[in-house]
Amino acid sequence: TGEKPYQCSQCGKSFRFQCRLKIHQRIHTGVKPYQCSQCEKSFNQQSKLKIHQRIHTGEKPYQCSQCGKSFNTKSELKIHQRIHSGEKPYQCSQCGKSFNTKSDLKKHQHIHTGEKPYQCSQCGKSFNQHSALKRHQHIHTGEKPFQCSQCGKSFNTKSDLITHQRIHTGEKPYQCSQCEKSFNTKSEVKIHQRIHSGENPYQCSQCGKSFNQQSHLKIHQRIHTGEKPFQCLQCGKSFNQQSHLKIHQRIHTGEKPYQCSHCGKSFNQQSALKTHQRIHTGEKPYQCSQCGKSFNTKSEVKIHQRIQTGEKPYQCSVWKEF
Repeated sequence: TGEKPYQCSQCGKSFRFQCRLKIHQRIHTGVKPYQCSQCEKSFNQQSKLKIHQRIHTGEKPYQCSQCGKSFNTKSELKIHQRIHSGEKPYQCSQCGKSFNTKSDLKKHQHIHTGEKPYQCSQCGKSFNQHSALKRHQHIHTGEKPFQCSQCGKSFNTKSDLITHQRIHTGEKPYQCSQCEKSFNTKSEVKIHQRIHSGENPYQCSQCGKSFNQQSHLKIHQRIHTGEKPFQCLQCGKSFNQQSHLKIHQRIHTGEKPYQCSHCGKSFNQQSALKTHQRIHTGEKPYQCSQCGKSFNTKSEVKIHQRIQTGEKPYQCSVWKEF
């Protein structure tokens, strides 16, 4: 009949069974009669205590039939299986974007409303997600509570730790639907798929050049601004990319992490090793468009082409005076 004869006197919510009403009323009274014997944490439902205890036992009874990954709740498994099925049942009424969890949709909707209900008590900065506020607060405390059991590296969020642990396990749960290439994170597969679609959503306002990643646009814009935020502490030289600074610092340290498997010669850049290995393989990927002659490096083919055209771009300033 759908009848719900048992009604809460405080909020008016109705229930089919008296036992459900009794459990519900604990929200108002704050009663939590079920206590964990190991950590003494209390719960208002026996089922919630049972799920909690799996943290201590390590029990994960719900297993994914496709990838074998296990979960401690049925709802977690259901959400996980949407990765494989591609199902996104929760849709935003404003922009039509879909999500695989109700909580993700709720977080997304704050973009449209502009609502930022979570505020930092120390600096007053507001956030549209509680998790974002929690991550931000670690800046003030310096806390990194999530530690990798294998290498000891610490992280300020559980999701960052989970992503990191895939380096050790080799797990790549996110697969490209077009080429079946797998990735460590959801954002990585999203960026990768732009190779197939040709999408470059990030455009430079100054020159109109487009990029498939926001980070690439940010680096590119430094060409226009002349900004070089990464400075070498030893010689003061500045760079527009952190990776360029890292390579430069090897001049001071003498570090050469890239070693040739054929002759054992080491290099401070992966690109330099790649070029060197062509000596052993005989590969010459750069070809002259005029005569068809092949070369080991791009610079070699460029020099060769100047011989063909007779171009002499470099002029001696001393000789010019005479």
